[in-house]
Amino acid sequence: MTERSDWLSPVMEVWLSGPMLSIGLTLAAFIAAQWLFAKLRRPLWMPPVLIAAVILAVIVWGSGIGFHQYEQGARWLTVLLGPATVALGVPLYQQMHHIRALWRPILFTLPIAATLAAGYALGIAWLMGASPLVMASLAPKSVTAPIAMGIANQLGGSVSLTLGGLLVTGVLASLFVEWLTRWLNITDERIIGFTLGLNGHAIATARAFEISPLAGAFSSLGMGLTGVFTALFLPLAFMLVS
Repeated sequence: MTERSDWLSPVMEVWLSGPMLSIGLTLAAFIAAQWLFAKLRRPLWMPPVLIAAVILAVIVWGSGIGFHQYEQGARWLTVLLGPATVALGVPLYQQMHHIRALWRPILFTLPIAATLAAGYALGIAWLMGASPLVMASLAPKSVTAPIAMGIANQLGGSVSLTLGGLLVTGVLASLFVEWLTRWLNITDERIIGFTLGLNGHAIATARAFEISPLAGAFSSLGMGLTGVFTALFLPLAFMLVS
């Protein structure tokens, strides 16, 4: 028994101090969220990513692991966000013939919509008396996570607050776009997908792929173009007004 304990102690120490604990908890939370999502009959207002975030937050808080220790280990997963976003170029390529047919309205819509996405968040935060740090953190809330994190760092915001804003924005965008398209009787999957990607980044893009590959491709396009435009526009706008 003593020999077994002597062998297990260093293994457990490495497990608890390294990234494997954070990675294991994250994957377990997401698998549990997928199961709950299916059991709840796939409610649009509660996607798996939101369920997983709640489960993980409770575990990290209740177990005493602490956010700092979890964050240190989860950085390995954060690195994968970039390649995952780049991989969305595959459905874009597959639907390129549809995208070419609508390049004019896409180029006209994107600057207006991306500017409004950042503008109303800043306006609401300013009216509520938010600090410059909070405003800088919420400004890129409609941009996919890898780009939004870089923008938040450049503007002097909090990455943690930015990621929280991304989660809320993605869930609400998926929910309200679904309602609005039904209310306005919009059935064109290209429009629905592009709107989801432009407003709700990766979370809404996952919803778009559930609708159809065409909607997913246009959502990927909207997400990618919004990220590029916001990365160029937002730091310049902050520099001019500061």
